[in-house]
Amino acid sequence: MARILITSAIPYINGIKHLGNLVGSQLPADLYARYMRQRGNEVMFICATDEHGTPAELAAAKAGKPVEDFCAEMHAVQAGIADGFRLSFDHFGRSSSARNRVLTQHFAGKLAENGYITEVSEKQVYSHADGRFLPDRYIEGTCPNCGYDKARGDQCENCTKQLDPTDLIDPRSAISGSTDLEVRETKHLYLRQSALKDQLDSWIDSKADWPVLTTSIAKKWLHDGDGLQDRGITRDLHWGVPVKKGTEDWPGMEGKVFYVWFDAPIEYIAGTAEWADANGKTDADWERWWRTDKGAEDVRYVQFMGKDNVPFHTLSFPATIMGSGEPWKLVDYIKSFNYLNYDGGQFSTSQGRGVFMDQALAILPADYWRWWLLSHAPENSDSEFTWENFQASVNKDLADVLGNFVSRVTKFCRSKFGEVVPEGGAFGPAEAQLIADLETRVRAYEGFMEAMEVRKAAGELRAIWVLGNEYLQAAEPWAKFKTDPEAAAAIVRLSLNLIRLYAILSAPFIPDAAAAMLQAMQTKDDSWPGDLEGALAALPSGHPFSVPDVMFRKISDEEREGWQTEFAGQRS
Repeated sequence: MARILITSAIPYINGIKHLGNLVGSQLPADLYARYMRQRGNEVMFICATDEHGTPAELAAAKAGKPVEDFCAEMHAVQAGIADGFRLSFDHFGRSSSARNRVLTQHFAGKLAENGYITEVSEKQVYSHADGRFLPDRYIEGTCPNCGYDKARGDQCENCTKQLDPTDLIDPRSAISGSTDLEVRETKHLYLRQSALKDQLDSWIDSKADWPVLTTSIAKKWLHDGDGLQDRGITRDLHWGVPVKKGTEDWPGMEGKVFYVWFDAPIEYIAGTAEWADANGKTDADWERWWRTDKGAEDVRYVQFMGKDNVPFHTLSFPATIMGSGEPWKLVDYIKSFNYLNYDGGQFSTSQGRGVFMDQALAILPADYWRWWLLSHAPENSDSEFTWENFQASVNKDLADVLGNFVSRVTKFCRSKFGEVVPEGGAFGPAEAQLIADLETRVRAYEGFMEAMEVRKAAGELRAIWVLGNEYLQAAEPWAKFKTDPEAAAAIVRLSLNLIRLYAILSAPFIPDAAAAMLQAMQTKDDSWPGDLEGALAALPSGHPFSVPDVMFRKISDEEREGWQTEFAGQRS
């Protein structure tokens, strides 16, 4: 039994996330967690809400609520939606937790002790109209490198060049639009990432199995231009982790908080500690996942994220861990994703464009969305959600292939043999060939799931469903029943066992449908099919079953057109 630690990039608190956010981190992480549990491994799957920083303050102000209350409410909303999508977190924490505050301050203290934090007097933009210092990302202007006129003060999303706000041409406040800005001097703490550049470079070089997307982004940040830059880890804000050197005050840093991107990844560790607290466990129970001196040396740690989060997880968070000098667990594998676009444009939380997670669940059950998103996961390039493609995938894959197989087999058996697995007949060459084909496909499916090749795994699973349909079409038990009822019984017996097999194999992708299939087969035996022949005899003659309700309904053209119109504009 392996021990697998899984984290997905933590969603920001300032609103409900869209489907692109879901498929870029949480959903494939859940797929992997479910599969690893099925294979008998010990899994710890952690996520949380990312609650600090200016966007949280602004969203709270817009809602007319204190930021603490707003974050608590939104955490409950996001946790409910995650449950709706059947995301099987062991714990869904909060970066504003007491655990994360203490751990963040601890890491800062250790980094300072080891010479990896420096105090910098810097010029920062103050907005008179807003009455506050503006964080880098809340200053917009024209990029000096490419001329893009909506570059942010931390990075130009058009050419990806890292920027300082003072680099921007014609800067303005992204909050008020005011150009009444003043550069004032203020002190901040910087993480000396540059001092860890060679160590980080060697570490990334050692990860030869990482996706090209992950390593190419990391290498770009390490080597492009002047190479890896030191990064500010404090901000002049009210809401956040107060700056402390461990448990001690930090002279000159009064009233400042740690930068949200410094404390957010530390919440992966803190969230595991929160899990221990919530379940009556001890510190040793969470430390065995994170401290290599306390049991974590045999843990495999896998992270899931969109490509925009890769620099922080390949460089900044590892620099924090390395620089602490303490035996914390570093990530073993980073599965990164490109972007999912929406119907000819981009999903956008800020602009309210696309289908958001709560809206999706109000339209159709989670499995419909899980299947489409995972089978179209943007692994090797950006992919695009279109309503036509979604309709076709649901109608063909789920309704026609899987749902139709379950319906035909159970209804035919009920009409001819009753609601029990029929006896009689023997398997012949067709059945032997099906079992051989399934053996090949199931082992390939296992390989893709182990390797986190999400789309290939989905393709293999669909091919496994198709094998059953092709077998049923060729075997024609409805025709054979007229002349050889026992031969028909053997076909149906194998087909009912196929439904149980499909339930087990499909559970990571479509857990609700998988549970319904097992329930219909009246079995709790969901053991993984190591022996295919044995798995296809798990339901013996005489075993009762029931005919399930329609597994997947088809999406009509009228519905599709209605949704296209409904979600073409802004989210209210």
